[in-house]
Amino acid sequence: MSGDLFDDEDNRNASGAPAPDAPLADRMRPRDLAEVVGPPELVGPESFLARAIAEDRVPSLVFWGPPGSGKTTLARIIAARTRARFLAFSAVVSGIKEIKGVMEEAARGRRAGRRTLLFVDEIHRFNRAQQDAFLPFVESGAIVLVGATTENPSFELNGALLSRLRVIIVPALKEADLVVLMKRALADSERGLAARVTADEDSFEWLGRFADGDARRALTALESAVAQIAFDEEPRVLSVPLLEDLFRRKVLLYDKSGEEHFNLISALHKSLRDSDVDAALYWLARMLEAGEDPLYVARRLVRFASEDVGLADPGALRVALDGRDAVDFIGLPEGALALAQVVVTLSLAPKSNALYTAYGAAVSDVHERPNEPPPLSIRNAPTRLMKQAGYGAGYLYAHDLEEKTAGLDCLPDSLRDRVYYRPTSEGKEARFKERAEAVRALRERLRAGRARPK
Repeated sequence: MSGDLFDDEDNRNASGAPAPDAPLADRMRPRDLAEVVGPPELVGPESFLARAIAEDRVPSLVFWGPPGSGKTTLARIIAARTRARFLAFSAVVSGIKEIKGVMEEAARGRRAGRRTLLFVDEIHRFNRAQQDAFLPFVESGAIVLVGATTENPSFELNGALLSRLRVIIVPALKEADLVVLMKRALADSERGLAARVTADEDSFEWLGRFADGDARRALTALESAVAQIAFDEEPRVLSVPLLEDLFRRKVLLYDKSGEEHFNLISALHKSLRDSDVDAALYWLARMLEAGEDPLYVARRLVRFASEDVGLADPGALRVALDGRDAVDFIGLPEGALALAQVVVTLSLAPKSNALYTAYGAAVSDVHERPNEPPPLSIRNAPTRLMKQAGYGAGYLYAHDLEEKTAGLDCLPDSLRDRVYYRPTSEGKEARFKERAEAVRALRERLRAGRARPK
């Protein structure tokens, strides 16, 4: 469904101002850029947005940022300052038919000299077909599209539409920013809480940490806490013990299928790779405390043991597998300690990706080169016919030889001198390196000896 932007919201009175009983976060929503707390490059007087709004030349754009960072607030400010007609769309109830109807209406308005700005909150919820319906009207300039999303536009918007939108990254608010907003709300007698209670700096800072960069969450928590003690006997003071009692557990921002999921597992993997044991433990805790499947984490740690530790510490794989078995056996929360043990082990282990690169090179040759048969000498020869065809000819049993290698040609002819595994000198792999170099040299001598004429 569509309509003038925000004019159908339950929390707004006829004048467009928030109703007195609206949530504090809605009542305290900034009315212009001067009230917005954020980085100067985003909302400062010389920012792109400030200039575009002042000149009434806002282009099609999408605000990308976490919940409570101010995306809808910025859209409201654009709506209040632009001279264009402003419409809103719901990703839940709007189908292609409704979209095309509004787009055609906007096109008619443009021919009559009237601009239309269309606001789409949670634009990532529109499917590809719905997004495609916007495209010709954005291209022709019939509408200016203003979207807002918590998801990475690179993944959630189709390329053709995204290429025609300017992406405005709206970062999470800092704790200090949230404290500014909460103090403003507590003191405001018109829209805020009119200083019905007092609070010390520790309480504001606690709420700032609790809110995790989300202004809506900070103001909602503040309003709930004030409501809890507003009718208590004097003194009515907001304290950290009270806040801890009211909000015992911080709900962590996490989407097991969204970008945050991949960001955190990437942070864990790269902290392990960089041998930063403290960071690795932190990212592990972030994932597990937010509800990540511990077996997913365990699988990633098993992969890491081979990919990034490899033969520098062959025992790391066994440690990772034991951690997987432990968390599978006892579950959470007890199993978290087993994964922590794996994380510390992998963090502090010597690192080598020689195994990873060796297997990758072999796979590349499999896909890019002809699939030649094995050399005759190492083919199986269970029948007389196969033996007559030369299968197994010249094969020597390595265990019967003093050198424990016959120097056979085991790769196809086109790959005869290919070297995949190039061990490092890290940890126990130094011994593998010494052994690999010695064996390769020995095999070359044996092959050269066979090649010389008798």
